[in-house]
Amino acid sequence: MGRIVRVLEGRFGRLVLTDLAPEDRLESASCPAVILQHGGDEVLFLNPGDIHVALGATRLLAFHAALEWLQASFPAVFGAQDSRPFPVPREPITPRIRQLGDALAVEVLNDRFLSTERIEFMLQELVLSIVETYLARRRASSPLWRGSRFEDSRIRRALALLRARPNKDLNMDSLASQVGLSRSRFYDLFQLCTGFSPRAYLDMLCVETAISRLSSGHGKIAEVAAELGFSAQSNFTRFFLNQVGVPPSEYRRATTDTSTPPAEPQK
Repeated sequence: MGRIVRVLEGRFGRLVLTDLAPEDRLESASCPAVILQHGGDEVLFLNPGDIHVALGATRLLAFHAALEWLQASFPAVFGAQDSRPFPVPREPITPRIRQLGDALAVEVLNDRFLSTERIEFMLQELVLSIVETYLARRRASSPLWRGSRFEDSRIRRALALLRARPNKDLNMDSLASQVGLSRSRFYDLFQLCTGFSPRAYLDMLCVETAISRLSSGHGKIAEVAAELGFSAQSNFTRFFLNQVGVPPSEYRRATTDTSTPPAEPQK
């Protein structure tokens, strides 16, 4: 099983950060699981009852997703009749999923700053990215989105545009026009699909991006602020403090102290 570093539980299931030694085993039990290895170049998928065996020492984040939580958003993918929703055990990781995995690992480690809403948002983004990137390609002939909250392709297009460049200056009326919706219809559909207003969703994306940049230790805080569309670092600091509860400088110090994974054993 390895050494468990942190565990988070909620209606989404269990999120476990763990250090594995060679030959340690991780089982998915009765629910599907998604595994993201620190620095790895693949996403690993476990159907219920599957087992992952570590080939070497590694830190990984395992998302044991509650079936009810999955089915609420993606009934055609994770329906009760399909006991093995993942058709293959591994796929090459995308930059988006890598960013989500890194941000989730940082959030789990620094649980004193934890927001349940933020964790659920990132897990929803993770599953949505998995469905769009991997399952849609392999299940093209099936009604993949039927019954899903994300069934409307115009909203999925809007989400992709928001993720491509999270920026506080983004004009939501322009975004609505880009996806072929009136402003009022866009806002109604967006809230129905995601559970957030477009602006609140964008704020979550900005926080997620900021967490990824700050925890990596690369770039100045002013550069992160500029990347996210803030006209001044002070505006970004107020935004981050309001969203996370601490200033970005304090968050960076905390993540730098706690995010180092285990070293490979000496040969």
